[in-house]
Amino acid sequence: MLLGDFEIFRPTFETSQEEALDWLVDAHTKSESAKGLNDEEIALFRKAIKEKLWHVGCKPDRIEKRGHVLADFLHRDWDKMEVYKLNENPKGKDLSARVKIFEEHVDRVFQNFYPEKSPAPEDLIHVSCTGYISPSGAQKIVSKRNWGNRTTVTHAYHMGCYGSIPALRMAAGFLNSEKEKQRTDIVHTEICGIHINPSSHQSDQLVSQSLFADGFIKYSAFRDAEKPHFVVKALQEEIIPDSLTAMTWNVVDWGNQISLAKEVPVLIARSLKGYLKRLCERADVDEEVLQKAIFAIHPGGPKILCQIQELLELSDKQMHYSFEILKKYGNMSSATLPHIWQAVLEDPEIKGTPIVSLAFGPGLSISGNFMEKVCGS
Repeated sequence: MLLGDFEIFRPTFETSQEEALDWLVDAHTKSESAKGLNDEEIALFRKAIKEKLWHVGCKPDRIEKRGHVLADFLHRDWDKMEVYKLNENPKGKDLSARVKIFEEHVDRVFQNFYPEKSPAPEDLIHVSCTGYISPSGAQKIVSKRNWGNRTTVTHAYHMGCYGSIPALRMAAGFLNSEKEKQRTDIVHTEICGIHINPSSHQSDQLVSQSLFADGFIKYSAFRDAEKPHFVVKALQEEIIPDSLTAMTWNVVDWGNQISLAKEVPVLIARSLKGYLKRLCERADVDEEVLQKAIFAIHPGGPKILCQIQELLELSDKQMHYSFEILKKYGNMSSATLPHIWQAVLEDPEIKGTPIVSLAFGPGLSISGNFMEKVCGS
């Protein structure tokens, strides 16, 4: 299976990381003030939450800016917020209101990716963990473009940050199911910005709120190509034993809530070398190839990237694209790894290079692939 034709659609707004952290401090303070605190208590809380956020959260030297579809993050007029009307509810609006916003923006994303007279893909895989609606944005665009008898829609939902790897496995199956099939499109729509609860002040919540951003990307899996592309040699997905509670992503009344245990990096570190050995076996390559491979690692945060780099003794060059995408865009959940792939594919300095991809999610899951970049004929 070949992979290419990456297309990014950026969210309407972007905010610097410093401004985003300041907004979070104000939002948490506004939410806490609903408990009837006096001015002195509010000031003390604001000071404490700011110190805590800047201690545990991702700093501006690691993320420069984050994209978002909500204008909420650009102001502090709580009565005019789309989601975070904290004068009415310290958590913000409920899940139903947030899903409506997801639907509106995702429909627009699909229309941008598939304008009038676009060629119809034989299969269309929609990947997301930040919103689910039926009919989906993928089904709507197929209906709107009158592709109903040519394009099959498949939903790959709620897997979290590693969702691109199962999507590739699906695409490989679709392409191999019939000799006539030539192309499967994969579209990621992640709107993480609608899933913040300013009334939740725990460390893991502050960490996630300082990391996640909105992101949209489309790409294709196909049989033949003359333009630059990746050749997918192997896909590997595993669940780490005794790790079910280490990471969760659950639907609650106000939105989707993540939980992260402190043990996540340790659990990944214990399992990673064995996982990479099995990935290389599946790709039919020697493990020595890892010494020169580019590593496309989902940047759950800078700490996990640094720990993997140290564990595997990787050079800065091998890790460059993972850190670069985190810095440019933040953590866009399942859309992040494809953004890294796109950056590698567009870099003319990378030729015939092996690519090792890694992503992590609830389970605790390790998912990845082994690819080779081909510059085209």
